[in-house]
Amino acid sequence: MSAPCQQPAAPPAASVPPLPPSPATRRPAVDWRIRFAALSLIWGFSFLLIKVGTQGFAPFQVTLGRLLAGTAVLAIAMAMRRERLPRSARTWGHITVAAFFLNALPFSLFSYAELTIPSTLAGICNATSPLWGMALSVVALSEDRPTRRRVAGLGVGFLGVLTVLGAWQGFSGLDLPGTGMALLASFSYAVGWIYVRRTLAGTGSSTLTLTGSQLFIGTLQLAVVTPVFTSAPDTFPLLPTLSVLALGALGTGLAVLLQYGLVQEVGPTTGQMVTYFIPVIATAAGVALLGEQLTWNTPVGAVIVLAGAALTQSRPSATTAARTRTAGDRTKRLSRM
Repeated sequence: MSAPCQQPAAPPAASVPPLPPSPATRRPAVDWRIRFAALSLIWGFSFLLIKVGTQGFAPFQVTLGRLLAGTAVLAIAMAMRRERLPRSARTWGHITVAAFFLNALPFSLFSYAELTIPSTLAGICNATSPLWGMALSVVALSEDRPTRRRVAGLGVGFLGVLTVLGAWQGFSGLDLPGTGMALLASFSYAVGWIYVRRTLAGTGSSTLTLTGSQLFIGTLQLAVVTPVFTSAPDTFPLLPTLSVLALGALGTGLAVLLQYGLVQEVGPTTGQMVTYFIPVIATAAGVALLGEQLTWNTPVGAVIVLAGAALTQSRPSATTAARTRTAGDRTKRLSRM
């Protein structure tokens, strides 16, 4: 997880921005590569767990359960580290908005989407978040100017989306409402990240505190909405119940702590690379364990989406940036003559 002022390369299942690296006080007992692999598996399997969870519970109930379990894990971590909750009412107001766009809304949309679309497609839709983020940041973040490479990445990425959806076939056989909800969930992540960058940077609270607080508020939001739209479950079937608990405790709780440590140890660039493994694992899990069908355009389109996402996250080298600044200074001087 990274500082709220930085946008991640793509949407992790926990949906909180990643941490800037900081000096490690002691070497972790488990090698970072093993933790990286574990994080990839946890987030990759999240879409399978959502699918199984919705087989026993309503989508809002799945979301509420995962938020409850995830909040419990982070609350324990905060207590062990003696983290303090934010004190500013203004900060809590921003956290409330962030919780809606980064947790309550996208988690619920993915749960509803997977009632009618495969978990493989949901995982690939999730990977489009950097594309939405790139498009929105041009408008919302004045310091995040697009380069030719990033604009090209945006075009490549959306070409990949059209490939996944089979646009040349007129989207035949595709559940448009379900796919639309999955893409809207990915768009919601991008909106939330930009909002966090603009409002929660420099609040003085640690990323762990902000993330834990965000999940807590998201849990309250679902606790209000869920009873209105669903009735209490009569039974708690074993497999869906375990799936929801694992989704929250692992995918929304433990995974945040793993990324928190990874980014501190190896830096945000390497830590964010986990994003590119998520749709691959989600696809493999859906096909192997749920028997979901896979046509050629799904993996091909996914590769194109990931290539576009990688291009949108590229930054100019220090030399290129210096040349750009120099050229800009020269232009300003000439314009004054």
